[in-house]
Amino acid sequence: MSLAEAASLVQSGQTLALGGVTLYRRPVAFVYELLRRDPRVRDLTLLCFTAGYESDLLVGAGCVSRVRSCYFGLEIFGFAPMFTAARNIEVTQETEGSLAAGLRATMAGVGFMPALGWLGTDMLKLRPDVKCITDPYTGQELVAFPALSCDVAVIHALVADRNGNARLNANRGVDAELALVAKTVIITAEEIVDEMTSDVDIVGALVTAVAHTPRGAWPTSCYPDYPVGGTEILRYVDECNAGGFDAFLAGVLANT
Repeated sequence: MSLAEAASLVQSGQTLALGGVTLYRRPVAFVYELLRRDPRVRDLTLLCFTAGYESDLLVGAGCVSRVRSCYFGLEIFGFAPMFTAARNIEVTQETEGSLAAGLRATMAGVGFMPALGWLGTDMLKLRPDVKCITDPYTGQELVAFPALSCDVAVIHALVADRNGNARLNANRGVDAELALVAKTVIITAEEIVDEMTSDVDIVGALVTAVAHTPRGAWPTSCYPDYPVGGTEILRYVDECNAGGFDAFLAGVLANT
């Protein structure tokens, strides 16, 4: 389907997971299309292994009420300006371990996944909803990380076929897991082929929609097709810091 048709599958109040890692293979063009909708979606819970430029756009546009991620920033380009300035966003503290355990619980069809993570740290004080349990076999204390799922997962791929099979390249993050736990899976892809028979990272049976989206991750990178657009990200940071987010976003949406 078209990118606009794919973006129409996201509804206000849903949990939206964005694939990729930091400034690599993020579904930026999809986010642009989502922000073109009128009225825009609201009250989203944003679920990301790491959140970056694409997520900051959604925060700045007022689409996000809650964030679940273990990192929100722009790597060597500094803080994510709109997230840093936000005062009305609920942040659910996560770590790589808690996100991984929560996804594993959902994939296993259980309500929680026991692990050793967070024991001896203050994370349990920040997350009173996360409980500790006793291993019935050894008596050892464990943390019971609650299951994590999402309504829509959007994943940018290097190649996809018309059946939804997709190839992500080596740095997959938790994209394959997001595809397993999401109710709706949208693949945006640099290239569409008729059929893939090898090197498939996400199988078509999980996928709801595929949208052909060349340069769909830019200004984040999509190795080996193109590198990070550092100048564009720096321009974004400068514009935001000068109070120009709305003008920046209007310009981007008009020219992409």
